[in-house]
Amino acid sequence: MAPRANWKGFLRLSLVTCPVALFPATSESDKISFNQINKKTGHRIRYLKVDADTGEEVANDDIIKGYQVEKDQYLEVTKDELENIALESTRTIEIDEFVPKSEIDDLYLVRPYYIVPDGKVGHDAYAVIRETIRSLDKVALARVVLINREHVIALEARDKGLMGMLLRYPYEVRDSAEYFDDIQDVKITKDMLDLAKHIVEQKSGHFEPDKFEDHYEQALQDLLEKKQKGQPISATRKPVPSNVVNLMDALKQSIKGSGKAAPAAKPAKAKKAAAKPRRKTG
Repeated sequence: MAPRANWKGFLRLSLVTCPVALFPATSESDKISFNQINKKTGHRIRYLKVDADTGEEVANDDIIKGYQVEKDQYLEVTKDELENIALESTRTIEIDEFVPKSEIDDLYLVRPYYIVPDGKVGHDAYAVIRETIRSLDKVALARVVLINREHVIALEARDKGLMGMLLRYPYEVRDSAEYFDDIQDVKITKDMLDLAKHIVEQKSGHFEPDKFEDHYEQALQDLLEKKQKGQPISATRKPVPSNVVNLMDALKQSIKGSGKAAPAAKPAKAKKAAAKPRRKTG
């Protein structure tokens, strides 16, 4: 079954417009998921929407949105009121500006989407926008409304299409100083750094996603297969990492375990003997 579009509307660069659809570029649907069941009956657990005070179930038609201003006091907001303030980006992805991709901090990246032409018309306009973005070697910043909230989205050319990366707002990004200020400043010796670099060189390669293995997912699959066949489940003992007592020893042991020789330490330069002052002769 073809994936379902998360959003449909128009992509616009100035007066150039074309109908487009947004599809999630990633999916976790293939991951193993669990249902909650009643241990006594084996039946699935079903969640109900109930009134917090009366405990009675509430029908969907009787549920509206409310903003809490004080404890047990809410401002009620209707669907019509929300639609009255709907933004143009609800139906149109309006490109505002172009920026270098390198200037976008990774902390602002949320999730990727594929943006494709919607229907048989508009492919020419779509191609113009795509190739304009590609030729500038930049990303286009635009706005789009998803799940009733406006988001900033960065568009870039990808193969025959466009990829949009949803971005966070500044207020959603926490200040690193709150977490990093208490990290101690320590002096790393050159020998330690050389050993660490040697370990990195041994483990260096290229980014190949096909080599990634989800070990937990595989362990889950094995567990479920054994339970389905009625096979015994044996507990595995997990190794506990030990605290590093001597950092230099740990670095040397890491290289020793790889079977490759560590870089030879450069001999320290001998200090020149200080010249003795000559005695004056009468």
